Amino acid sequence: MKLVVGLGNPGRKYQQTRHNVGFVAASKLAAAIGASQVKVKFEGELAEGIFQADKLCVLCPHTFMNASGRSVRKAVDFYKLSPDSVLVICDDMNLETGRLRLRACGSAGGQKGIADIIRHLETESFPRLRVGIGRPPGGWDAADYVLGKLTSDEQTEIDLATTLAADAALLWAARGIGEAMNRYNRDPTAPEPQRKKKSTTFRPDGPNDS
Repeated sequence: MKLVVGLGNPGRKYQQTRHNVGFVAASKLAAAIGASQVKVKFEGELAEGIFQADKLCVLCPHTFMNASGRSVRKAVDFYKLSPDSVLVICDDMNLETGRLRLRACGSAGGQKGIADIIRHLETESFPRLRVGIGRPPGGWDAADYVLGKLTSDEQTEIDLATTLAADAALLWAARGIGEAMNRYNRDPTAPEPQRKKKSTTFRPDGPNDS
């Protein structure tokens, strides 16, 4: 089985903020696999489903972003997972808004949720999918920016990006991080046919652009 973790902050106050794109992508992923009713577990919300004949769990920690590792460690220990079976989806200020970047491992790169997961799992060797939210405007505090609400223009980009992130997670679950990276880590100057995509319907036998 595999586990996908969407990072964010719980509560109405943080809905539609830049820091919660991981929650949004996780929710779309759970819907795409027809996951079970969400239940409270591992200090978060958990949904379980089947994809490509394997169990796929989706977790949204409710420990708040900077303490995400505690929830993830509980899930990893319960399911007896190796770190490479856990994909973490989070926001990233170092990527332009709407851009995706998958990595098989690496440092936190300033993302505090990833940093806490590294601390609790005692390894950097777990895949992560970053969703770009862009840099804050001049004079903005970084914390205020990530906790701020998305603008209408950003919302359009993030809605598409989180749908693609859900698809990327499905491809990772089916074929591994290498193929997911090849497909979804795109040069921003290159053509982007995935922008035509309308729904989360990954087809393992061919491209799902429509």
